[in-house]
This record gives sequence, C-alpha cells and structure tokens, in this order.
Amino acid sequence: MSTTLPPADPAATLHSLPTDRDRRVLWRFENRPELHALVESTRGVARGLVARLVATGARHDTKWTAEKLSVLEALDDAGVTSVALGPEHGGTVEGPKNLAFALAGFELAWVDGGAATSAMATNLALAPIQERGTAEQSATYRARCAPPKKGEDREIWRGAFALTEPLPNVGVNTGVLGGRVSIARWDEGEEPILRVQKKGRFITNMATAKFVTAAVESGDERIKGSCLVILEDGDPGTFDRGEPTRKLVHQLSSTRDPIFDLEVPASRIVGGYEVRDGVIVPHFDHRAIIAAVFRRTRVTVGLFTAAKVLSAIEPIVRYQRGRFRGGETAEPGTPFHDLGLQQKEDALQRLVEVWATGEASASLGFAAARLFDELDPLEREREAILAERGVSGMRALLAAHRGAERDAAELLELESRLQPDQAARTRIEELRADPLVRFALLDAEANVLCPATKLWNTGHGVNVMREAVSLVGGSGITEDCPGFLGQKWMDAQLEATYEGPEAVQRLQLGQCMTSPVFLGLMKRWVKELRQVASQRPGTGACTLATTGELWLWSLQHLLHSEDEGGKALFQKQRQGVTFAMADALAWWLAARQQVLDATRYAAEAGDDGAALAATLTDLCHVQAARTAGEVSRTCAELIFGYARHPTWEEDGGSCFRADQLVALEGLMPGLDAGTTDAIEADGSHPAKAGPCVKLDGLEPFLRLRRKLDGCLAGARIAKERAAQALTQVEIPETLDYPH
Repeated sequence: MSTTLPPADPAATLHSLPTDRDRRVLWRFENRPELHALVESTRGVARGLVARLVATGARHDTKWTAEKLSVLEALDDAGVTSVALGPEHGGTVEGPKNLAFALAGFELAWVDGGAATSAMATNLALAPIQERGTAEQSATYRARCAPPKKGEDREIWRGAFALTEPLPNVGVNTGVLGGRVSIARWDEGEEPILRVQKKGRFITNMATAKFVTAAVESGDERIKGSCLVILEDGDPGTFDRGEPTRKLVHQLSSTRDPIFDLEVPASRIVGGYEVRDGVIVPHFDHRAIIAAVFRRTRVTVGLFTAAKVLSAIEPIVRYQRGRFRGGETAEPGTPFHDLGLQQKEDALQRLVEVWATGEASASLGFAAARLFDELDPLEREREAILAERGVSGMRALLAAHRGAERDAAELLELESRLQPDQAARTRIEELRADPLVRFALLDAEANVLCPATKLWNTGHGVNVMREAVSLVGGSGITEDCPGFLGQKWMDAQLEATYEGPEAVQRLQLGQCMTSPVFLGLMKRWVKELRQVASQRPGTGACTLATTGELWLWSLQHLLHSEDEGGKALFQKQRQGVTFAMADALAWWLAARQQVLDATRYAAEAGDDGAALAATLTDLCHVQAARTAGEVSRTCAELIFGYARHPTWEEDGGSCFRADQLVALEGLMPGLDAGTTDAIEADGSHPAKAGPCVKLDGLEPFLRLRRKLDGCLAGARIAKERAAQALTQVEIPETLDYPH
C-alpha cells in the first residue's frame, strides 16, 4: 500500500492516533475539568487493576471473588461508582450526569465490559429512584450509596435492578414482570405492608446488592396496576441472591437469578402512592419509570461497544507491523520489517473500516449523552410549568405534549423558509422562547438518538469486532491476544441484548422516526450537511445529505403505500418494513454525527491537529460511502420488493408486437432497438420472468439514486489516504495495559 501513493507531505503526516486532547475536542468536553479528572481516575483502574485481573485469568469462571470485589472497591476510591451523585452526596460532577456516565463506562469498557457493567449497576438501580422517586426516597438512597465521609464508619450500599426476567422474554416484553405485589397487612390508621414476590433472571450486581429496585404487577385487587418497589437485604422474608449465571462473557460482574419473597412498607413504592376508595394507586406504573431510565442508560451501553471497536486499532496496527519480525529476511529498515502486513492494501483498508466505524459509533453515543444533559433540566422545567398550569392526568399531559409538538413542527417549518416575513420572524422568536417547544424539539431528537445508539453501536459494532478479531489472525481467539480483542468480541454479543435487544430499539425507532417534529429536524439536518459540504467537501457530507433525502422520500412513499392485498406497508406489525427503515436511519445518524464532530475538530485543532483532521475527514468519507450503500440498498429493496413483478401471461398484452415496432420505427427512429419487451408474431418473447417493471411514480427515487451514485466520487481515494496514514502513525512498542 505504501508504494502506491505519492510520499506523504511531512507536515501532514499523522504521527499518532487521537490523544486525550483530541478526544476532548471531538466529544465536546474540553472545558469540563471535572470530566477530565473522572476519565483519568477511571482509566487508572481500568488499565491497571482490571487489566491485570483479565490478563491473569479472572474471567475463567463466574464465581464472585475477593479479586473481583476489589474492582468495585477501587472504583469507589476513584469516585466512579458515585458518578450518579451530586457533590452534596460525595459525587464530583455538578448538574446532569449523562455525559459523565458515558465517559466512565467508555473507559472501563475499553478494557473489560464486565467491569463496566459492574460499575454502572448501582447507578441503574438508583436511577428509578432519582428519576421518579419521592424526595425522601431519593435522599435516603443517595446517602446510602455515597462513599463514607472522613471518619465515618459505614458500608457503601450497592444496588441491582430487576425488571422483566423469565425467559424467553428477557428485555423484549416489559409487560412480563415475573413478580407480584399484594397486601400482607393493612391495619386501621397504619401504613400498608406489602408482600413482594419476585423471581429474577440475569440480574447484575446481586453478589453485593444491599437493595434492589424490582418491577412488579398487582396480585391484589386493593393495588392498582404495576409499580417499582425498593427491596432491602434485611427485610422480613426471603432475600435469596440466587445461583450465579453461567456466563461466557462479562465474568468480572456478578450476575445471578435471585428469588425474593419479602414484606416491605408501602412507602417503598418508587414515586409514592395514594389511596382511592380503599385501593393503593402508585403515582407511576413501572413502564413510565422504565421509559425515563432506559432512554438514558441505553446510551452508555451503546458506548461500551464503541470503546471496544476503537480500542482495537492500536493492537491491530502493532500486530500488522510486527507480523514478520524475527524472520531471517525481516531486516530493520526494510518494509518487510517495518510495515509487515501493512504493505498489503487489504489489511490496511479493512482496518480503516474498523476505525471509521469506531469513530462514528463514539460520535453518535457521546452526542446522545450530551443531548440528555441538555434535556434533563428542561424536562424538569417543563414539569414545573405544567404543574403550575394545573395540567395533570394522562389525558391532559398528552394533550399538552401534542400542543407543544405542533408548535415545534410549526417552528421548524417557519425556520425552513428562505425569506420569512415580519409576522413569521415574530412567531419564530415567540416559539423559540417557549420552554415547552424547546423540550418538544429535544425530546423528539432524544427519542430517536437513544435507540439508534443502542441499535447501531452494539448491533453493527459486534460485527465489526468480529472483523477486528480476524485482523489479528489466530491470535484473536487466544487469551493473550493484544487488547483482549477476542474477549471484547464476545462481550459485545451480550451488550447487544442489554436493556432490550435490537428488536426493542427498532420498535422504538419505527414509532418515533415518523413524528412530524423529527422529520422536520431531519430535513433541517440535510440542509446543514449541504452547508458542511460547501466548507469541507472531503467529509462525505454531501453524500449523506443526498442519502438523507433518499431515506425521507422512501419513508413518505412507504407511509402511503399498500401491498397487493390492500394492507398498509408501514405499520407497527410490519416489521420487515419498519425495522429495515430504522436500521437505515441508525446508519445515517451515526455517519452524520461523525461528520459534525470531525468538522468541529478541524475548526478547533489548528495547525497542530491538521494531520489528524485530514485523516478524520477521510474516515468520515469512508463511513458516508458505506452508509449510502446501506441506506440505498434498504430503500430500494423495500420500494421495489413489495411491487408485483409483471408476468407475460397477465401483462404481456400491453407490450409492443414486433411488427408494430417495425411500423413505428419510421416515426420514432431507435424505438425498435431500445424496446426489449416486444412480442413476436408467433407469441414468443424474451427469455425472462416477464416484462420489465413499470417505474411510474418512482422517477424522484431513481433520480436520487443516480445522484447518490455520483456523490460517491472520491470515497475510495479517501480510504486509500486513510490507509496510508495508518502506515505512518507511531505507536508504543507495547500496549499501555496491563501494567
């Protein structure tokens, strides 16, 4: 490869893979010193203690050991397990914590997914209490989960989260809870005592959990619906931690199948309750709480896999460079010695694909985390405004939300006008100032970015990790593979199912990506990509803009189309359509965010970052081309795949006869040569399935596809440049972990 391109400009040579400084700019936390400190402290544990445990075989079994517990204790000392807490409870991060969670999880998953999951488990258990718990519940359990203050002699409480568990419904059907709540005692004038029976499956952190937030449904006519209940080790009854799950992955986390049969006060219902006509009515059912929690925590899980993909680049480069060293013909200073496998185009270009995927998945995940940091305070402001206006009850809340969505859609439409008049400008300012409208805009974006991150990062990411493993040959499936790539590949398989597998994410995307507000945002993003393309044409932004147009046109076509039986093509139960379009959108969202991050880096990095900016630009172009192919293929399959192919028996009568073509040739020269579906006098016809499909009404789609093909110009050149950069990058002789 290194001999097929002109020598690189020394000033533009990429000397290293992205550094911490580069990442801070790319992921937009360069001005957050508390996050810098969190990253460094988390990395110290991950690439020190955790890496040593993995290297010495701690993943060989699923037993919970003192060595594995020491990881949690080290993370306690590093402030990682208290990320969810504010400074008043011993935390180190003010305000929303989504980006902090994401960064800490990313650093741990860079080395081991089980350690990352174990560190985040208590935060997941605490999240329902923080999001929807009463003030007393939130204060109590935050204080218990906080690290002891100086001179304080107490144990840190760890938690577990038990949701939908009995197989085969793990994470798929949140209505199957495997738990019942009934009233054990309810004395006159006293608080009700509940009996909670719950069987858990695949519950993380059970070896050390002091409390569990468990989803249960009513098994008593005196309790309405479902809820989440806080269970404590020490409550009367059975708190059986269960047998360890015999996992092949994530062995540094404790996963068990617990059994609970406990009596707890009704005040443990998350969010509280009220009594109506002798019936306990929880303020929140379990679905409302889960929706608030999972839409945030799924982002961090998606970043677990992104970390794995990016962590593979340096070990693969090292393997490729050193593949032939030690042989008699591999003399230092020769390409055979210095480049090894990187002399070959295939090895380099496959690695470029891995790197481009890692950058895109990280960009998407961190963008979603930042979005939730922006959304969280606005959500609380919205709740306060609605409460002040006396809006309560499900119907009233839905009506208020629909009104805000209509206003948000109106704002997007007004802003899309080239020259709005004075009345329009006044209305734009009015709508921009409305917190409910701002919330509706961010909420519509978050409803799509969260499942897209989880779907694409873990679903596509695990496939890319298989490719990464293959790039280190047989070493990839050994315990001592550099960077633990084989173990990371296996871990990614599990992460693809955490907090709902791909089907759950596709279902949410299919429902949310058709909202008028999101479609308005999508159209705005397409225009913004055109602007980016005019400033940095090598990013592939123009390719993505055309791809976005193609997806939007296809969605509208499918929304208004029916199959031969008259059934709508785009509907909830037609998952062959909705899920495929969700997959295509996730590809596009990841590539778009990668372009935005790389463009911002190029603007901020200055001359010192010019070489990296150029390579990141090329990686964007590579990913944009791959995205264009995936989206175009998907849309074409759906639009043409549900059309009936003509047959000679039914549709041949509308074709030209050969003698007609001869007669018309004098009037329309070339007609005979250009027509392929002519019927001969004896009734014979070309040897194919039937006449060609008529494309009436699909001309815009065909024009967009032709345009998109042209937009791919330069993508392969960009891939070759990125491959060339990999031959120049300098890496340490040994991996920085374990140490």
